[in-house]
Amino acid sequence: MPVIECDVETARERLEAAGVTVDSGNTDHERWRASRGGATAVAYDDKVVIQGAEPREIEALLREDGGRAHVYFDGGSRGNPGPAAIGWVIVTGDGIVAEDGETIGTATNNQAEYEALIAGLEAARDYGYDEVHVRGDSELIVKQVRGEYDTNNPELREKRVTAHEILQAFDEWTLEYVPREVNDRADGLVNEALDQA
Repeated sequence: MPVIECDVETARERLEAAGVTVDSGNTDHERWRASRGGATAVAYDDKVVIQGAEPREIEALLREDGGRAHVYFDGGSRGNPGPAAIGWVIVTGDGIVAEDGETIGTATNNQAEYEALIAGLEAARDYGYDEVHVRGDSELIVKQVRGEYDTNNPELREKRVTAHEILQAFDEWTLEYVPREVNDRADGLVNEALDQA
């Protein structure tokens, strides 16, 4: 449940400028409420609390533009190819901003890794960050996207192009390989999604 500390009147103006209807609060403590995309923002004196399963869209409207984030990604399949899932985590100085783990059908490990990278980058872009530092435990994917390895598989080549297109939305980005233990939260989201499938 994201909490954004801000001037709630400025936040209200941002939402209204984006075409979001802002209603009165339901209690004496609530200044106002607004809903969009499966989430509801509730304003108090100096913060906005976002509730609901899909907070990303409304949170992106309320956040100050810019900022730096770390994006961790992981993908995996049980069998190669086999049932596959992805996981990604966005972290800032305030802690975990957002995370997700979901199944993606049947895929290879490398296809799942690329899907996780793309999903994490799209989320960071949607949140409005202008600088991202991306980390994953697939050396192959990291080196392919950085241009150190060639990509012979046509489907993976297409996914690499997609990742590059999204990276262009950021003023600054880095992509680095990290050991699995550093990437344990994203890895855990992959396994949770596969276990629940």
